[in-house]
Order: sequence, then structure tokens, then C-alpha cells
Amino acid sequence: MPNTIIIGSGSYLPNRIIGRDYFLDSEFYSEDGVKIDKPAEETIAKFVEITEIENRRFIEEDLSNSQIGYEAAKIAIADAKIDQEELDYIIYASNFGEVTVNGYADFMPTMAARVKNKLGIKNRKCITYDMLFGCPGWVEGMILANTLIKAGSAKTILVIGGETLSRVTDPSDRNRMIFADGAGAVVVKATDEENVGIIAHNTICDNGIELDYLANGPSINKDSDQTRLFVRMQGRKIYEYALKNVPAAIKETIEDADLSIEDIDKILIHQANAKMDYAMIERLHKLYNVKEYDHAISPMTIQDFGNSSVATIPTMYDLIIKGKMEGHTFKEKGNIVMTSVGAGMNINAIVYRFP
Repeated sequence: MPNTIIIGSGSYLPNRIIGRDYFLDSEFYSEDGVKIDKPAEETIAKFVEITEIENRRFIEEDLSNSQIGYEAAKIAIADAKIDQEELDYIIYASNFGEVTVNGYADFMPTMAARVKNKLGIKNRKCITYDMLFGCPGWVEGMILANTLIKAGSAKTILVIGGETLSRVTDPSDRNRMIFADGAGAVVVKATDEENVGIIAHNTICDNGIELDYLANGPSINKDSDQTRLFVRMQGRKIYEYALKNVPAAIKETIEDADLSIEDIDKILIHQANAKMDYAMIERLHKLYNVKEYDHAISPMTIQDFGNSSVATIPTMYDLIIKGKMEGHTFKEKGNIVMTSVGAGMNINAIVYRFP
């Protein structure tokens, strides 16, 4: 049975750097629709203290999700040194598809089909799938790609994660400062080399009371247009859910790979909130009775890039493997974890071993 290895990567970081001053004129409301009677500057400072998000990236109005996904895909294909006509599948992960500047989600045609069109791929048997799975969508796209390769249904697959969350956030919601735009992509390929690539993976879907922890809803400002939908987040419940469930899911996946935490070189965790990420990594080590550990095991980009959802992990992977994240490298034959949590609520994790 073949294994699945990454042979190329690419990412697109929008040029617009949005700092805290961008939000100074905002009027923020609480989750129950009450206007917050504090200066915006004070609310912003508290937000930065908790999340560590100082900057984030927004796309320009003349760009689209499929366009930035295409840019990341071009780089990944060139990096992989393949003929793009060899691609058997294109898998595109997003939450809102091709969001217009007015905030409307558009999934027809699919994001993957749009990228195939932009790439100019003529191969009619290059199949285009969209992956709708919340923030864990790109990781789940990788799991799907691995399944297709192991089943013998594909040899070469392009997996993209792209999002333009700046277009779906409520101007009255403090949580809008978390979200950002970006795209990342990898090309994966079948190999007969043993014990490399995706050596273990797990996915959990808790769709009961957790279903609405992250969902769409009208503005929390009741005096505004209540017909338009924005991303709604129950931050405290998400934090508690993630802290309870994500570390255990990562540990299970590491154990499925017959490894322990000491065998893991890096954990590429979804960049949702710095405080939450630190807590999850600490809890993971506690599950192994490890009190002291090198915090460099979990690289962080959220401080400068914000939460770009499905794009965060492939972007981080691309930056590290190309030597663009100071202090972080991947080891030959090393093991890394890629893991995410998001709307659903869904959790997934991969243990990946470099060839």
C-alpha cells in the first residue's frame, strides 16, 4: 500500500497588514447585544493581551479566495517540479467559498474547479472537490488525499486551504479582530517508501450541543441590518471544548503512530488564539507527565497573521520548510503533528514523517 508524502508547498500572504489602529473607530457590542461602554482602544488592548494578535492580513477588494488559492497552488506546483496535468485531484478547503465584497458566500462552481480553471489544466480526469469542515478543513483534505492515494485512486493531489474571513465578520463584534485572510497549498504524491508521510491520523466530530459554538448569525448590533449573516463564535465554550478534547486527540494520534511526545519535533496547531494554543500544548504535555518542554515545539504565527482558518497550517508548513520562520526547521526523518479544531465542532490530527 503506498504512502503519502508532501513534495511541494506554497502560500499567499495578503499585502495589507491590519494593525490595532484599524479598529479604533469601531463600536463594539457584547454577545447579548449591549453596547460596550468602554473606549475602543481599551477593548482592543485587552483583546491583544489575551490573543496576542497584533496584526493580521486582509486581501484587497479586487482579489478573491480562489485567486489567492491559485497563487499558493502555482507556487506549490512549481516547488513540486511536476507537470500540473499529472494532478488526479484538487481539494480546496474553505468555510465560505468565494466571498463577495458584500459578504455573500458563493460555492458554485466549486473553489477547486475555479483553481483548476485558473491553472489552465486540461486534464478532464483531474477531479475537483471542495472540503467544508470548518477550520480543520485543510487537515481533513490531507486525510482525504491520503485515503485516495492508499486506495489506489490517485497518485498526485493538490490540497489547498484558502479563506477571506475579513469579508464575513461583524463590524460590531470584538471577535472580528481574530480573523484574517490567506491561502496555503501542498502537492502530495504516492510513494512506495515505507514508514514515511502520513503515518497516523484521527478525526472527531462532536455535532451535538457543540454544533452552534461556531456558526453564522446576524449582527449583534440589533439596530443594524439583521438579514446579513456573519461568523458567530462562543469563545468561552470553544476554549473549554478545545482544551478538553484536542490534547487527547493529538495524544491518540501520536500513539497510533507508535510514538511518544519525545518523538515529535514540531506541532503545527491551528492558529486560533495564542492563549488557547499555549494551553492545549501544555495540557498535551501534562498527559505525558511532562512539566518542562521546549516551547519551540509549537511555532506561532497568529501574532502577525491572525487566524486565517484553513490556511494557517499549510502556510506555517510552507514558511518553515523554506526557512522563512526564524528558529524553526524540519528534520530529515523527523516527525511532526498537524492538528486543528473548529466549527462543527470538529477536531483532527495527522502525524507526518519526513522522507
